[in-house]
Amino acid sequence: MDSMMDVRPEARLERARDAPIMVRFGVKPGDSEKITVNLGYVDLGHIDLLVTEGAYANRSDFIRTAVRNQIERHAEITRQSVARKAFELGLRHYGRAELEAAQAAGTPLDIRVLGLAVIEADVSAELARATIASLEVLGSLQASPAVKQALADRLR
Repeated sequence: MDSMMDVRPEARLERARDAPIMVRFGVKPGDSEKITVNLGYVDLGHIDLLVTEGAYANRSDFIRTAVRNQIERHAEITRQSVARKAFELGLRHYGRAELEAAQAAGTPLDIRVLGLAVIEADVSAELARATIASLEVLGSLQASPAVKQALADRLR
């Protein structure tokens, strides 16, 4: 039995008071990031019961559904904030060609992404530093360690 699905009473006694569980959001590994969520015994028991009864495939399915429901519940707040702060929503890739074009035009980039921002591997730390004036990512940033270090003072 998968330890994430172990609902035996003795298994519950082995868990810490706020038992951490790992959650992977998204459909495939490239679309998600693992997080740790601490839950009390009663909440975890409710989730396990719903999984056992077939309402959800597993704990992660339950948590993804709960998160999406809360996001939907607060959609108007998110919509207003994204519009006010000029965030790009979803997945946004930045490659060498785009950054070189911005550099040639003398247009520094103020990057704001709600979701996943990817600075491609073909972007050098020097090019990123020369073209990206600020970087704010609500979600996840994927970039080489050198690019992340070059932009560390520009991250919000």
